[in-house]
Amino acid sequence: MSSSVAVIKIDELIKLQNDKSKQVKSSDYSASGILPIVDQSASPICGYTNDLSKKYDKSLPIIIFGDHTLHTKFIDFDFAVGADGTQIIVPRKEKCDAKYLYFLIFRAANLLGSEGYKRHLNILRKCEIEYIPDFNEQQKIAAILTTIDQAIEKTEALIEKYQHIKAGLMHDLFTRGIGADGKLRPPREQAPELYQHTPIGWIPRDWDFGSISSIMESITDGPFGSNLKTEHYVIDLGVRVIRLQNIQAMSYNDNDRAYVSDKHAAFLLRNKVLSGDILIAGLGEDRYPVGRACLYPDNLPPAINKADCFRLRCKVDEAENLFVMFYLNTEYARIQIRKYEQGVTRPRINTGNFKKLIIPKPSINEQKIITDQLMTVAEKIEIENKRNQKFKMEKSGLMHDLLTGKVQVKINNT
Repeated sequence: MSSSVAVIKIDELIKLQNDKSKQVKSSDYSASGILPIVDQSASPICGYTNDLSKKYDKSLPIIIFGDHTLHTKFIDFDFAVGADGTQIIVPRKEKCDAKYLYFLIFRAANLLGSEGYKRHLNILRKCEIEYIPDFNEQQKIAAILTTIDQAIEKTEALIEKYQHIKAGLMHDLFTRGIGADGKLRPPREQAPELYQHTPIGWIPRDWDFGSISSIMESITDGPFGSNLKTEHYVIDLGVRVIRLQNIQAMSYNDNDRAYVSDKHAAFLLRNKVLSGDILIAGLGEDRYPVGRACLYPDNLPPAINKADCFRLRCKVDEAENLFVMFYLNTEYARIQIRKYEQGVTRPRINTGNFKKLIIPKPSINEQKIITDQLMTVAEKIEIENKRNQKFKMEKSGLMHDLLTGKVQVKINNT
């Protein structure tokens, strides 16, 4: 335990340093420019401006707190202040390290949690937190937490790099494929004789193409109406129910679990899902497009699919499930899906229209080569995602131990 820990309200530690005359309206954000704009959104930088009169001209560093969003940022570079709700905070106490205060506010905001679209700063001010008055301890704590933040940033940058590589690879593999020499075919501009024009665009001449219905063994939507209701779910472990939140683009989210009894699952036999089956979201929303797809993982037991969650199995001599899953997450598939979307607030597609989607059909051998290359990159992304989650868990534990004074840092007095 730290030798000196006080419990005080955040209001005693912070001072606002807002200047509304310098705020940049969200409608005036540019995609590029001289001066980065920081606001209360999740993005570190939300846009740019060339208007240097909007530059924040008081001392740095400062802390940005999202009054509506609770997003908290440490800013030590020249910037312009974004739209309404962006609160600028500096330490009230002379002997209070700004980075240490940032971590205190960051942790308090996470513990506070959003209460919807309301002013959270007033709520934050009233929060009582542990505070370590010793300035040297503050700086040491901030340095430790900054180190793990830097590890998280590096990992996220690597994930973003691999995501870009995968996106480029998917474009090339689904338009050019792999030739007999084991390499990407030359682009159509260099070898037009190798390509054919189809309803889904230009693809290699030796590829076939066809509808989902031509390559599927079966497809089923989840049970509707009284066949699967809230009262059918059980708290104890039973048979898993696959819901929309489990289906992400190219990955299965196993964090949100639901179950029904073995007895009720037996009644829904046609909805049985097995390892390696393709799962498709028949309902979308802003951040999660309709038609996104993933495979049901090999390490999970049989499950059943809920309404608006399609289960697709391909004929083994026509298409690899993995190949089809990857293709369904390409822009070429999204363009087709948008033609069949129904619904105003949330786009939806039914299995009848979904079966009309056209997909390319290379040989089974080439499909396997294509998916092998994509899986190599996907596995790297998965490794980095797991590493990133580990870092974030470590950060959460360190923030609790160090900021509450439960664990005292060592100060080297030289």
